[in-house]
Amino acid sequence: MNTNQADRSAKASFAPTIFLLSGGIGASAEQLVQTVLAQFPDNNLQIQIVGNVRQAGQITLALQQAKAVNGLVVFTLVDTRLSRQLLSEAQQMGVETMDLMGPLIDWIGAALGKEPLQEPGKYRQAHRVHLERIIAIEYTLSHDDGKNPEGWPQAELVLVGVSRVGKTPLSIFLAVLGWKVANVPLVPELPVPPALFDLDPRRVIGLTVDPEQLLVYRRQRQMRLGVSQTSDYTDLESIQQEIQHSRQVFRRGNFHIINMSDKTIEQGADEIIRKLSDQANAMT
Repeated sequence: MNTNQADRSAKASFAPTIFLLSGGIGASAEQLVQTVLAQFPDNNLQIQIVGNVRQAGQITLALQQAKAVNGLVVFTLVDTRLSRQLLSEAQQMGVETMDLMGPLIDWIGAALGKEPLQEPGKYRQAHRVHLERIIAIEYTLSHDDGKNPEGWPQAELVLVGVSRVGKTPLSIFLAVLGWKVANVPLVPELPVPPALFDLDPRRVIGLTVDPEQLLVYRRQRQMRLGVSQTSDYTDLESIQQEIQHSRQVFRRGNFHIINMSDKTIEQGADEIIRKLSDQANAMT
């Protein structure tokens, strides 16, 4: 086997790889590639993102890595100097490339008679608040009802309480405002997740409510579900015990407690935000 055949054989042993080079975080390129990959289910194609490309050395290194695995380099570089360098070096190395942004920038610049700013991440900066809100909502939905506890440390706020105390609607409302919220249910038959007590207690809020009001909420839920039989879930004495147990958990974790009795979601959210803001101000 000659050298060229050996190289081709070695490259064939690697999974197909696309390198995404971007002056920003690479989100635009990744979204487009993932959209195309959806047409090829059960593929073994690898994606490697090389973000915040600002230096010539980053391009050279990425091209060398792509060459080693016979990969494709997809790029969204708005800096024309870096784009030209990438195309030149790729041609010398024999690496296949695909420019997702350059031709469009050139066409729009010609149509408008203007030069582009060539500032990476400009769209993200202009839409930062909107994007952060989307990220907060996605995080909150994926950490509702105690899911994905390994992600709780990334939460800006963790709500804890018994069933029907208002954790989920409060979480969603706060997420729309841009807060990354996880919520954790306290279930009588289950132990309290140990990971809860590893969190910064200043970011954990215990929610409670008057037992009589909680009874009304739970009965309303049972009616919506078409459930008529009685159980501990709608037994006032059992509810009182649940509330008492939840307060013990809050005291153990040194969590701030908010009573949601007779409060709207908006009022509860305002109280939570004020509490977090007061804590932040006290630390500065």
